Amino acid sequence: MSHTAEFLSLMAVFLVAAVTPGADFACVMRESVVHGRRAGILAAIGVGSAILVHAGYTVLGIGLIVAHSVVAFTIVKWAGAAYLIWLGIKSFRAPAPSLPEPGTHDPAARPLHRSLTIGALTNLLNPKATLFFVSLFSTIVSPTTPLALQFGYGVAMALVLAAWFTIVAVCLTTGAARAAFARAGRWFNRATGLVLIGLGLRVALQRSH
Repeated sequence: MSHTAEFLSLMAVFLVAAVTPGADFACVMRESVVHGRRAGILAAIGVGSAILVHAGYTVLGIGLIVAHSVVAFTIVKWAGAAYLIWLGIKSFRAPAPSLPEPGTHDPAARPLHRSLTIGALTNLLNPKATLFFVSLFSTIVSPTTPLALQFGYGVAMALVLAAWFTIVAVCLTTGAARAAFARAGRWFNRATGLVLIGLGLRVALQRSH
């Protein structure tokens, strides 16, 4: 298989996984709705940047070790589960969101870098991402493909994921979407909280094999 065909195959599978709703989607959605468009976009960038880490350790072979080490996988699994459940509880107990205008930000609300961090940690602490990258690269990417090119694949995937969730953040902060979320009031936070808690419990039950 040529490098071009390899890259296209890799991206085709990755794109299907990227648009499938999960913890990353729930994270970007909540940041966008509760804290505004810029927060949602920063969360999207955080999710995308985490892909660089996954790609890095996968290319170096560390991901294979984590995927096959019961202790390492369990640590990542429980850290990820605890983090998602913590986010879910915070969301469930939060008051009704006060929605800023698209493209605006209240400096007193919270530092925007928190959205970047939340997005990155949501993806990094998901053991499913580790298993996905290890299986994806080991199945599609040839061992003879230069490491620099393999990491280039990861950069492309990071950019695509960040772009996708940026689109999601923008769509969720349009006037019509904001009005719908405003009508939902506190029920939005409760629903999002339950989704995040459910995802955390799902991660806790994840097996390495």
